[in-house]
Amino acid sequence: MKDLVRLRTSLKEEIEIILNAQCKMEAEASQKYLAMASWLERNGFLQSANYLYDQAEEERSHFLKIFKYINDMGGTAITPFVAEVAQEYTSIKDVFETALQGEIAVTLAINKIVAKCREASDFATEDFVMWFVKEQREEEANARRALELFELIELNSDSGKFLLDKEIGKIGDKKLID
Repeated sequence: MKDLVRLRTSLKEEIEIILNAQCKMEAEASQKYLAMASWLERNGFLQSANYLYDQAEEERSHFLKIFKYINDMGGTAITPFVAEVAQEYTSIKDVFETALQGEIAVTLAINKIVAKCREASDFATEDFVMWFVKEQREEEANARRALELFELIELNSDSGKFLLDKEIGKIGDKKLID
């Protein structure tokens, strides 16, 4: 049956596999952001927590966008198993350093999809994935901006922590790149 379905799609198997892997990565990113948001909320960083709750939802929407694309193209989207994610962090800075590393990993994975699409001459999927290329530029810029704030704001006081939390919460409201 799989072979008959495969004949009804232009989506090559190696592209379907890498897209399903990206679905898993996006679903895991969503779960990681939820855990980070929870840690931030428990530790009094409510604005930062709200920002990461929004990030969790955004990553889930990325997962669904790819998942639906696979099915729309006649492939088989696979619901990913997401392993347990870290629930504890050493500091607010640790949260955002982890977030930036996660965004860089997603960018590298997206770039591999583009390269695989070019190798397979799958221009439709390449066109679809280019939205994610632009999105990752913004995601990385936002994550870097959060870490820059740690250099700009003195955290030795409660007012510094309050200001940091407030400024991180604003990141999602601003477009850092075009």
